[in-house]
Amino acid sequence: MIKEDLFNELVWLWILIGIVIFPIMLFVKVPYGRHTDKSWGATINNKLGWIIMEFPALAVFMYFFMKGEKSQSAVVWVFFGFWLFHYVNRTFIYPLRTKTAKKQIPFLIVFLAIFFNSVNGFLNGYYFSELHPNYDISWLYDARFIIGSLMFILGMTVNRIADRDLMNLRKPGETGYKIPQTKIFKLVSCPNHGGEMLEWAGFAVLTWSLPALAFAVWTVSNVLPRSLAHHKWYKNHFPDYPKNRKAVIPYIL
Repeated sequence: MIKEDLFNELVWLWILIGIVIFPIMLFVKVPYGRHTDKSWGATINNKLGWIIMEFPALAVFMYFFMKGEKSQSAVVWVFFGFWLFHYVNRTFIYPLRTKTAKKQIPFLIVFLAIFFNSVNGFLNGYYFSELHPNYDISWLYDARFIIGSLMFILGMTVNRIADRDLMNLRKPGETGYKIPQTKIFKLVSCPNHGGEMLEWAGFAVLTWSLPALAFAVWTVSNVLPRSLAHHKWYKNHFPDYPKNRKAVIPYIL
């Protein structure tokens, strides 16, 4: 068993790495989707790559959560349910629904995502199996749990609606990109990214835990730069792109 002090030091180190990487990611265009760049080496099928790279967040978290010897309260099982509800969709349902049969993703990106998801799966799975404080039933009435749960559910809802609208953007047989025009895209270019960031910020609040905070920090470090890159891409490729749209935060950014 890892001592709690050492574990917390590892988590703080992971948070620091995420913060340091954020400004770097602002200048690195991650090469998948519309930003695909063959200079990043060998590629694999996009659907398969997505499943492979998301699976560790589900499997590693479940492994360490289940192997822990500490008896889990009902509240911790609720946390477990939040995690699974997101990652069952993200690992299997979402990639199988996407219309990206001919698209590729660099294997290097898949490898890096496997590492990222494995670390976050371990930190959170281990914490909630061995090191978490006593979450008794009163935690379900705590303001942090209520506010965080609302953030998580709202973020997940926004993310899934945006994903659905993007999947339905092309008619059968169509290729290329279009400007999303549904209500959820009226104010920002990437509501799916904003929803994901809100979701994991909510998880950090509802669990009030350091590993969940680390995951929220890393989500912002990965997703926010991609939102800005998407927004810039839209403006560069569509002269009639709505000028009032922001990248990810309505009226702000």
